[in-house]
Amino acid sequence: MTLPEKLLPKLSEWHPAGAGRHSLSAVAPDTGWTVQLTADKADTLSCLVWELALTRTAEPPAGLTLKAWAEGVVTRVTGLLEPLKLLEVDDARGAALLRSAAPSMKGEAVAYYEVRLSGLDRADVRRFTATRTASGREQVGFALTHEVLAKLAGDIAG
Repeated sequence: MTLPEKLLPKLSEWHPAGAGRHSLSAVAPDTGWTVQLTADKADTLSCLVWELALTRTAEPPAGLTLKAWAEGVVTRVTGLLEPLKLLEVDDARGAALLRSAAPSMKGEAVAYYEVRLSGLDRADVRRFTATRTASGREQVGFALTHEVLAKLAGDIAG
């Protein structure tokens, strides 16, 4: 089974109780990944995602480089509001940064996705808003259906 096929039933069965932020950890050893989802809300069809984190639990494919993984993520991820682009690969730090190619505009505010790859072992997905008139940015939740969320995890895992 693929990572999305393993993750989708876990998302559908997840019914956190009470207000506040909740976490779901999905271990899929035969896929080589663990998925950690933090969400502000979850229902039978979707989640208001705060953060999606994937951790590789198996050896990465032979010959895989950080740049190749990042470029693959940019190519495969198609279910977000904005396509991603590769901004930076820092081999010395073992980190890569991907962001929305063209952030969404709403008045003075912009919103964009950010994917950080750490080595060949971890990926973190978040969404931020910022304004052109003030410095700084704020992390915000983003709504995804369970199907899109499972596909996103699979697209990042490769």
